[in-house]
Amino acid sequence: MARILITSAIPYINGIKHLGNLVGSQLPADLFARYMRARGHEVMFICATDEHGTPAELAAAKAGKPVADYCAEMHQVQADIARGFRLSFDHFGRSSSQRNHRLTQHFAGKLADAGLIREVSERQIYSIDDGRFLPDRYIEGTCPNCGYTSARGDQCDNCTKQLDPTDLINPHSTISGSTNLEVRETKHLYLMQRSLRDRLEAWIDSKHDWPILTTSIAKKWLNDGDGLQDRGITRDLHWGIPVKKGDQPWPGMEGKVFYVWFDAPIEYIAATAEWADAKGLPDAAWQRWWRTDMGAGDVTYYQFMGKDNVPFHTLSFPATILGSGEPWKLVDYLKSFNYLNYDGGQFSTSRGRGVFMDQALSILPSDYWRWWLLSHAPESSDAEFTWENFQTAVNKDLADVLGNLVSRVTKFAVAKFGTTVPAGGAFGAQETALIADLGARIRDYETLMAQMEVRKSAAELRAIWVIGNEYLQAAAPWTVVKTDPERAQAQIRLSLNLIRVYAILSQPFIPDASAAMMAALGSDDWTWPDDLPAAMRALPPGQPFAVPDNLFRKITDEERADWQVRFAGTRD
Repeated sequence: MARILITSAIPYINGIKHLGNLVGSQLPADLFARYMRARGHEVMFICATDEHGTPAELAAAKAGKPVADYCAEMHQVQADIARGFRLSFDHFGRSSSQRNHRLTQHFAGKLADAGLIREVSERQIYSIDDGRFLPDRYIEGTCPNCGYTSARGDQCDNCTKQLDPTDLINPHSTISGSTNLEVRETKHLYLMQRSLRDRLEAWIDSKHDWPILTTSIAKKWLNDGDGLQDRGITRDLHWGIPVKKGDQPWPGMEGKVFYVWFDAPIEYIAATAEWADAKGLPDAAWQRWWRTDMGAGDVTYYQFMGKDNVPFHTLSFPATILGSGEPWKLVDYLKSFNYLNYDGGQFSTSRGRGVFMDQALSILPSDYWRWWLLSHAPESSDAEFTWENFQTAVNKDLADVLGNLVSRVTKFAVAKFGTTVPAGGAFGAQETALIADLGARIRDYETLMAQMEVRKSAAELRAIWVIGNEYLQAAAPWTVVKTDPERAQAQIRLSLNLIRVYAILSQPFIPDASAAMMAALGSDDWTWPDDLPAAMRALPPGQPFAVPDNLFRKITDEERADWQVRFAGTRD
């Protein structure tokens, strides 16, 4: 039994995420966690909400709530939606937790002790009316290069020129619209990432099995332009983790907080500590997952995220870990994803364009979405959600292939042999051939799942469903029963056992349907079919079973057209 640590990029707190966010991190991580558990491994699957930074403060202000209350409410909303999608986190934590406060301050202190923190004086824009320093993206004005009137303080979206806020003509605060701005001096702490460049490069170079997408992004950020840069880890904000050196005050940093990029990935560790706290376990229970001097040396650590998060997880977070000088676990495999686009354009949170996670669950059960998203995961390139493609996949893969097989077998069995597994007959050449073919397919499926080849795994699972339909069509028990009822009983007994095997294999993708299949068979034996001949005889003759409710209904053309209009660009 292996020990598998899995973390999914933590979603930001300000609002409900769209399906592109889901398929880029949490959902494939859940697929892998479910599969590894099904194979008998010890799994720790961690996620959390990312709750600090200016966007959280602004979202809370817009909602008219204190930021702490807003974050608590939105954490609960996101946790409920995650449960709705059957995301099987062992713990869904919060980056605002006291565990993360203490760990973040601990890491900062260790980095300072190692000489990897330097103090930098900066000149930043201060909004007198807002009473705060403004991050670059919260300042807009006219671009001095092209005259675009909505250029941000970091870049002009029109001509793409990189800017400093002080370059803008007639700048204003996007928070309040105020033009009452001035440049003030402030001091911040910087993590000296450049000092760790050689160690980071050697570590990245050692990961020969990483996806090309992950490695190429890491190398680009490491080497392009001026290469790896020292990076600020503090901000002049009210909401966040107070800047301390361990548990001691940090002179000159009073009133400042750690920058969200610094504390957010530390929450992976902190959330595991939160898990131990919630279960009343000692620190050793979480440290065995994260500290190599406490047993984490035999842990394999997998991270899942969209490609935009790769730089922080291949450079900045590892710089924190390595720079601390302590025996913390580094990621072994980082699975990154491209973007999922929406119906000819892009998902847009600001414009409400696309399907958001709560909306998706309001119109169809989670398995429909899980199947489409995973079977179209944007691995080698960006992918696109279209309603036509979604309808086709649900109707053909789920309803026609899997759902139809389960319905045909159970209804025929009840009609001809009653509500228990029939005992007559023995398996013949057709059944032996099916078991051999199925066994080879399952081994291929296992290989692809272990390699985190998400789309290929889905295609292989569908092929496994198809060969069951092909067997049923060729065996034709509805004809055989007229002349050889004993043989038809054997065919149905095998087919009922096949449904159980399908439930086990399909559970990582479509857990609710798999549970319904298993419940209909009166079984709670989820043993992986390593011994397929035995698995195809696991349901004994006389075992009661029932016809399950329709596993998947088809999506009508009218529904598809309605949803296409409804989710075109305005969120309620």
